Amino acid sequence: MSNKLLLGRYEIIEKIGEGGMAVVYKAKDRLLNRYVAIKILRPEFVKDEQFVENFRKESQAAAGLSHPNIVNVYDVGKEGNIHFIVMELIDGKPLSQVIDEKGRLDYKEAISIARQVASALSLAHKNQIIHRDVKPHNILITSTGTAKLADFGIARAVSKASIAEGSEKIMGSVHYFSPEQARGAYVDERSDIYSLGIVLYEMLTGKVPFDGDNPISIALMHINDPMPSVSSQVPGIPPQLEKVIEKATDKYQSNRYKTADEMIEDLDNIDFITKVMGSSIFESQLEKKDEDISDAIKEAEDVKKREDEKKPANKTKLFIIIASVIIVIAGIIGAGAMLGWFSGDNDEVEVPDFKGMTLEEAQIEAEKYGLKVEEGDQVYSPDQEEGKITSQTPGKGAKVSKGKVITVNISLGKKDGVVPNIVGMDYKEAKEYLEDFGFELGMVVKVKSTKPENTVITQTVEAGSTADKGTVIDVEVSDGKGKEMKEVPYLIGKDVDTAKSEIIAAGFKVGNIYYEESDEYPKNTITSQQYKSGEELEEGTAIDIVVSKGSSSESEEGGGTTPSEG
Repeated sequence: MSNKLLLGRYEIIEKIGEGGMAVVYKAKDRLLNRYVAIKILRPEFVKDEQFVENFRKESQAAAGLSHPNIVNVYDVGKEGNIHFIVMELIDGKPLSQVIDEKGRLDYKEAISIARQVASALSLAHKNQIIHRDVKPHNILITSTGTAKLADFGIARAVSKASIAEGSEKIMGSVHYFSPEQARGAYVDERSDIYSLGIVLYEMLTGKVPFDGDNPISIALMHINDPMPSVSSQVPGIPPQLEKVIEKATDKYQSNRYKTADEMIEDLDNIDFITKVMGSSIFESQLEKKDEDISDAIKEAEDVKKREDEKKPANKTKLFIIIASVIIVIAGIIGAGAMLGWFSGDNDEVEVPDFKGMTLEEAQIEAEKYGLKVEEGDQVYSPDQEEGKITSQTPGKGAKVSKGKVITVNISLGKKDGVVPNIVGMDYKEAKEYLEDFGFELGMVVKVKSTKPENTVITQTVEAGSTADKGTVIDVEVSDGKGKEMKEVPYLIGKDVDTAKSEIIAAGFKVGNIYYEESDEYPKNTITSQQYKSGEELEEGTAIDIVVSKGSSSESEEGGGTTPSEG
């Protein structure tokens, strides 16, 4: 697609990203002499005329939205079978990448981003536009920290796509679906608010609240499962912020924020409180939500509301209240310190830098930290002489438990034009390593793997081969969420208790148990199983089974027809 000219005006320069439904290119608008981003629909979606028409209409509607937190849409066009949107080119990266790089965001940064996205939604909702696909991939963070919401047109166009169709490209958003979207029910502004609540949860914890083996199971979690607690996973989160998430992600639309402006107001209240009291209390690692803290927060909130309703406020009274709040909190922090609430994990150590050492030297150094060093691969190195360590996994500065094995690669010396082996490295380390050899890191694609998160699994140019300087090398990296694969046992004809035991022994979970009449199998024996024996599944997968109620004459004596959980 590089150097192609669309409509005689937009010169495609390079691919800068892609998603389930479209590929994004950097381009130059020759007419207005400016750089733009062009999002081109994938061919499989172009075949659906209704989709294309919805895409065109909704993109044009989105083009009418002008807001600092919305990616501007400049044009909607078609050339042959190519359907595209011309958008503002953002100097930044998707929020999904920001979360991947940071692990999780500081709560103040998360509040700022959530507030900006809510502000964008507020304008869209007032113009009767519902986004329907609010997720980190559709939120761009500029180099100055501004959040910009994108993809209104595509989100609306695919809203009629059925979950049952099983399209992985469409279902990439199921982690952020509201319960009503998962059911295919009526969607309104509060559906976007639910999705933003899920995004806020992910920013704070570094992971989505609901995840599963397939889109259907994840959708059912949104419908049935309670939201996990943020504070139980991340100490120091303001209680009021957790309440915002709980309200935004309530299963029932009527219980959520009615408007994005209501959510913004609550986020602003938290911002006010932290500025009044300082951030130390919320950044501490208290294991409990102390009642005194909650009371102090509530009192500060009341002050804020009174300030908004009646100005000018009594500054002396405000100062007294704030001072008392700070004193209460200081006392709690002091007590916490004496009780050891803030102590860290003494079994964790920081990995030293073994680069430039021999294997023997690194092993001696590692013993001082309670770590072990093992030799990995022998690779060419741009900066280390033969026999010296040139890279390590985990990298320098990583926090690991004592006894951890650090794998080191040993240099074969320097050799120009030889592609280094970056498999097993953290992709950030791999980027620097490639640049040292004169190559560039290209696309980074996350795939399910049991390897540590962000570890490079594959590289597009084989290690040891020769390539020109500047060659771009794409990689696949681990999401760290993969599980060990196990083999499904043969269950047919076995009694239900034996089948349950074998499912668990094989490393799986017992799923739904259904009962049906059978003239072939005796009562309480397995007549069929969800997965074939010998099939490999991720460890922990739930396996449904069907149990015989016996023949029709036997089943009259009893037996359930409702699925049950094993």
